[in-house]
Amino acid sequence: MNKLTLELAGDCHVIGKRRFAAPPEAVYRAHTEAELMQKWLFGPDGWSMPVCISEPKPGGRLRCEWSDGQGNGFYLTGEYIELEPYSRIVHVERMHLPDPTPDNRVETTFQPDGNGTLLTLRMTLPDEQARAAMLATGMEEGMEASYARLDKQIRR
Repeated sequence: MNKLTLELAGDCHVIGKRRFAAPPEAVYRAHTEAELMQKWLFGPDGWSMPVCISEPKPGGRLRCEWSDGQGNGFYLTGEYIELEPYSRIVHVERMHLPDPTPDNRVETTFQPDGNGTLLTLRMTLPDEQARAAMLATGMEEGMEASYARLDKQIRR
């Protein structure tokens, strides 16, 4: 499972899974340290993340800004709720496209899996319509492009 898989659960959940060829500590750090996030979390080629603020502590803020280099972009704001170093992160995020989307509660777990890590995301949206709108943005392709980039970087 070196590619992202997504499944729908109930009316408002999306569960994503992906395996990485790196230990949980490395994958966790890549999800919490702003300077690392800017190196991989920018979706399809041609995009970048010029701004990333990550305060990985309960109540800490999260802000990521993406740009295609041609004047187009969007951003995400959020807050960290819970962090268990190297094993679990819970945060709330909202995309600004330009209007803010409903809150998405994201629980990310990092489980040892052989010589690597099984990452599981459980996204909880307020309702089926919000979930459908999120999936319609093409987020699955952007996530996989970002995760493929991360996998190459943390194998080094």
